[in-house]
Amino acid sequence: MLYVAWKCADDPKFGATKLNKILYFSDFLSFLRTGEAITGSEYVKQKNGPIPKHLVPVRESLESKKEASIQRRQTLSGYEQHRLIALREPDLSCFSAQEITFVDKVITALEAHNATQVSELSHNRIWRVASMGESIPYEAVFVSDSDPNESDVRRAKTLIREHGWAV
Repeated sequence: MLYVAWKCADDPKFGATKLNKILYFSDFLSFLRTGEAITGSEYVKQKNGPIPKHLVPVRESLESKKEASIQRRQTLSGYEQHRLIALREPDLSCFSAQEITFVDKVITALEAHNATQVSELSHNRIWRVASMGESIPYEAVFVSDSDPNESDVRRAKTLIREHGWAV
């Protein structure tokens, strides 16, 4: 969280919603590419998209240690934005270069988007797997929005035979 806040310090559209979505997309991108999430946080399906279940306690811990603060300000559209402000440079020693690259790519991809737009982007196939209030499994990143083609069906049938998955 501290790294994302540090990197997004100059982004006028960065607030709590955008922080949630950067964490979400970074974790699921990492899981897709490596089989491991960066934070390992549990994400819960909510109306405005997935949110990390334990975000508030982590944020409060950063605030109590004076490592971050929350800045509240009005946006041009009239909403109150809650910005996480990093009060110290983040320690990246527990993250791999690849993990930082994933986060940086997500930050860049979402840079031009506001909270409403990133929320809409997060209403994707992964988010649709769970019911409201339920945890979203990381494996949902492998769910496709498109119908299977003939090759997909043949491969599935082969895997079913090979592994004895047929019931």
